[in-house]
Parts: sequence; C-alpha cells; structure tokens
Amino acid sequence: MTRLERFRSEVPRPDPDRLRANEDRLLAAITQDPRRPAQGAQGRARRTASRLRRFGLVTGLAAALAAGVVVVATRRADPPAVIRPMPAAASEVLTRAAQHATRTPELHPVPGQFLVYESRTMDPAEGQGRDGRQVRYLSRAVRKVWLPVDGDATGGFIEEEVLEPKPWPGWPIPPEARENLGRHGPSKLADFDDRAEFLRNDYAYVSRLPTDPRKMYEHLYTQLGNTRQDDTDAWDRVRGLLTEAYLPAAQRAALFRAAAAIPGVVTVEHAVDASGRAGIAAARVDPVRGQRQEYIFDRETYLYLGERSVVTDAARAGAPVGTVMTSSAQLSVSVADHGPSAAERD
Repeated sequence: MTRLERFRSEVPRPDPDRLRANEDRLLAAITQDPRRPAQGAQGRARRTASRLRRFGLVTGLAAALAAGVVVVATRRADPPAVIRPMPAAASEVLTRAAQHATRTPELHPVPGQFLVYESRTMDPAEGQGRDGRQVRYLSRAVRKVWLPVDGDATGGFIEEEVLEPKPWPGWPIPPEARENLGRHGPSKLADFDDRAEFLRNDYAYVSRLPTDPRKMYEHLYTQLGNTRQDDTDAWDRVRGLLTEAYLPAAQRAALFRAAAAIPGVVTVEHAVDASGRAGIAAARVDPVRGQRQEYIFDRETYLYLGERSVVTDAARAGAPVGTVMTSSAQLSVSVADHGPSAAERD
C-alpha cells in the first residue's frame, strides 16, 4: 500500500491551460497531412514525433476518454524520451571513463541489503541570520549514507559530521554556521520520496537503465527539449546518477558515453575534489548560474572521484571568478546487510 501511495503522489495535477495547450498540439498532429514533406533533421524529428503521437498518444487518449479517467499503470513507466539524435561524443575524459568502467571490481547488491556511501561535501549556505541580516557561507561535512537496494528512499539513514565552515568570499562566517559542528546521527534520511520516476537514482531503478549509450542519452533528456538550458539540465542529471548512486558497469559506461555527447562539454586538465585529490574533469558551463560544473576522475584509472562547481561569471554567481562553490569527494561505496542498529541511531 505504501508503494501504491508513492505511485499516486508522483502524478501531478495538470492545470487547465496546460491541458488546453496539449489538446491543441494533439489535434494539430492528428490533422497534419502525412504526405506533406518536411525538411532536414528537424523535419525527420517532427515526422517521427507525429507518428508516435498518432500510434501511441492518440490511442491512449481515446481509451482514457472512453473510460472517463486517466490512470498510471505502473510506477516504472517513464514519460516518453525526447526524440533527438545523439551527437558524436566530444569529451575524451568521459569516453576514457566509459572504457575503464568494466575494469574495476563490481558490486552485486541484492534486495534487502544497503548500499553505503561515504563522502565529503562543501555546499553554499544562504539565508537570514538571527538578527535578520542576510548570511552567506560555505558549509562542509563528512557524510555516511545507507540507502536500501530495493529503492525505498524512506528506509535510508544518514550520519554526518559537520566541519568548520569556509567563508563565502567577501562575507564573514556567521555564528549560526558553527552551531551544529560535530557528529550527528545516524538518523532517518527521509519520510517521503517525491522525485519523478525518471529522476530516481536508487539501485533498483538504475540497474534497469539502458546499456546502449543512445538510449541512455534519451533518458538524460526525458521531458527536455533542444535548448542550451535543456543541455544544462541533462548535464545536471548526470550528477544525480553519480552522487550517492551506484550503477552497474554496463549502465555506468553507457552514462559516460551519453554524457560525453552533451553539447558544450569541455576538459579541465587540473581539478581537485573535496578531499584534496587531484584529477582531470569533464565540465560544462551553466551561463545562467555563472558556474562551471565539473565531474572529476582519477587521471590514471578514470575512477569517478567527485564533483565541483567553479565560478565563471562573478555577477551571476555572486562570488569572484575561480571560486569553488560546491565540492564533493566520493570516498567509498560498499554493501551492507543492514543499516545502523537502533542503539546507534539518534
């Protein structure tokens, strides 16, 4: 019953304006003359999308109207993947990471077990202090997270050691930043999981992701389009599959090859993770945030080390160019038969 409730909670309530817009697009697709020629790659994409709408969406809509209700059959069904060709891979770092993905020992967790992630993090913290003034600083911590292999996010636990914060350039460290220094937990990680199906990163889900790079590329662009911002969002989704997530080697290799084809990816020859380990990074600039998001790999083994974001536009990021705003280091990933005992928990 809990799983059924999670199914239901992931279905957003559509607003009337969006329904009307979707209805207009559907009617336009139905009435489009299939003999009418379309030009170039965009035309081929439109024809493919039109065929899918006619043979999939139209049939589903007719059935739903006949029944008077739209239902979601299973939680496992993703929204249709974006129809766009995968460009040629442009990132040598990610291509090499894909080639090395099958050369390391593999974990084989089973339902009932936990994947245990240990990491070091730094993240920006902003808000209002006790005196009403705005505060900004960089919070740091060492984390240990237990996540169930079967995908129940509400069954996870976290233990955290809050470290001495670092200053946000130009801002003093406020007293509030040091209030929770020290070790906390283990404690329950979450009481709910409101992520969309295609954004899940638990092992039960990612172990069924495509092993074909082109299909993995489509997965990264689920419900996205063809703008630069969509490319940025797809790049951010790679982070979701690398941070406190474990993909089998085949899916991991497909992810790296798919990420290598996202437009705008560049190589950063010298990058350092949150624990001070030096490596080489595949990176992409987010012009809206004014930061470069880097995924860091060991220069020899191409094992994933961690990630960081570096300021490229001071005005947009609110910090000098070159400032490291976020940083992480994946210290270890292991399998445990159980989570922390009741005596260990807060």
